[in-house]
Amino acid sequence: MIRGQPYIDLHMHSRYSDDGEFTPEQLVEECQAAGLRIMAITDHNCAKANAAGERAAAQAGIEYISGIEIDCTYQGVNLHLLGYGIDYRDSVFTQIEENIARQNEAAADQRLKLINELGFRVTAEELEAISANDYWPKNWTGEKFAEIILNKPEYFDHELLKPYRPGGERSDNPFVNFYWDYCAQGKPCYVKITYPALEEIIPIIHTTGGKAVLAHPGINLANHPHLLAEIVQLGLDGIEVGSSYHRPETTAHFYQQALAHGLLLTGGSDYHGTTKPAIRLGEYVRPLPEKEIAAGLEAAGLLSRS
Repeated sequence: MIRGQPYIDLHMHSRYSDDGEFTPEQLVEECQAAGLRIMAITDHNCAKANAAGERAAAQAGIEYISGIEIDCTYQGVNLHLLGYGIDYRDSVFTQIEENIARQNEAAADQRLKLINELGFRVTAEELEAISANDYWPKNWTGEKFAEIILNKPEYFDHELLKPYRPGGERSDNPFVNFYWDYCAQGKPCYVKITYPALEEIIPIIHTTGGKAVLAHPGINLANHPHLLAEIVQLGLDGIEVGSSYHRPETTAHFYQQALAHGLLLTGGSDYHGTTKPAIRLGEYVRPLPEKEIAAGLEAAGLLSRS
């Protein structure tokens, strides 16, 4: 696997994600400081960051690819689909955002109830306080619950929280790891959101001029590897082979899968800021030299220059 000075990162989140920290302009500044030359902001179910990100990147001399990361489902499995090169002004992305926002607001109180049934005491007032300035104010994510309970002195020695404390096996990114362990699909505090079908989202990305890329498959397809071939048949354009969630062997596996299916190769850090403190811009294991990745992006019509 290729390492070294990075210059491409196609997966990062701004404050327009329910778990992002920075403005699009701040992300561009960080990308410039990190030496990145090609970037994409891929917020969860929201394309609002792209206008500001595109303007700031142009001023910074960074090649910008418009993006979004859409939650969707296939065969009952929750997936994340990245859309690159989309017309982010299309009203369909506002419709997707509003649909998810309504459901998350409705699910917030149920998620609060389930978290407290684990043996904690979190209040709506505490959640409102840390969410007051968020773009998605009542999307009470697992990360927000983790931030509150991990900072409460009365839970310092709580057995369920030990893995997320310094030195624990889940302490590298404690907030998001708490989400994966307790609030993700199939976990005890999961509240079902009805996401659009993958079969619906791939054509939306295509009709808005974009390429559909499966995000961090090493996570979402970990227990469902057989689904990849079926998803490819639905019109998938690429695989996020390089990811901060992937081990070198995972990256190598999906690199071979991408080659076998003739798919576009992409990679990104999935940078969020304090939600995932162990993740830094540009840091992920690459399947091949970035010049080759850039050549593939250009061939796919996603770059104006390599």
